[in-house]
Amino acid sequence: MTRATDLARELAVRGFHIVSGGALGIDGAAHRGALAGGGTTTVVLGNGLDIAYPARHASLFRDVVARGGGLAGLAPDGVPPRRAMFPQRNPLIAALADAVIVVEADVRSGSLSTANAGRRFGRLVAAYPGSRGCDRLLATGAALVEGAGDVELALAGSPRRPARPALDATAEQVRAAIAAGARGVDQIVRATGLTVRAVLRALPMLERFS
Repeated sequence: MTRATDLARELAVRGFHIVSGGALGIDGAAHRGALAGGGTTTVVLGNGLDIAYPARHASLFRDVVARGGGLAGLAPDGVPPRRAMFPQRNPLIAALADAVIVVEADVRSGSLSTANAGRRFGRLVAAYPGSRGCDRLLATGAALVEGAGDVELALAGSPRRPARPALDATAEQVRAAIAAGARGVDQIVRATGLTVRAVLRALPMLERFS
């Protein structure tokens, strides 16, 4: 959460408006970081705007509005939070943003659905390395972000990209066999003397390297 707070604060200092989902954890950290940086932020809720959810964030939401930010959502007043509403609000977060930045995520995180919506809308998608979901985004073309300067570079059209991983000795053998004309796992095994399991483990690495 410290990463989210620090990044949001740095961006707010530079004049960026922060949009996030208001949930406990990283969302709340992003909103607090924006306020700490003297900036404004929008909370996108998965329920009616007259209901503070999570309840622990009621005072945070009041601070957001008092400091010139706002609350947004798809549900009419009076609609309580429901599990199905939260994935539905993720595209709204992406639509309101110029860039979708994922600071930390597992492979089933709702943040990845927000990133996917951002790609559909043509938004810049960026990720902070170090978690499985973020590393997957980086492997599929997301810009690398570790500070506000990286966000500015990416928005200006010069995104940082992660360094391609070095191939280990097994993957090098498999690549050499393929370059020499081996096709299919059985041919690669015969050409290299490696086990089937070793070849199968090396092939995804070659795909990422290509």
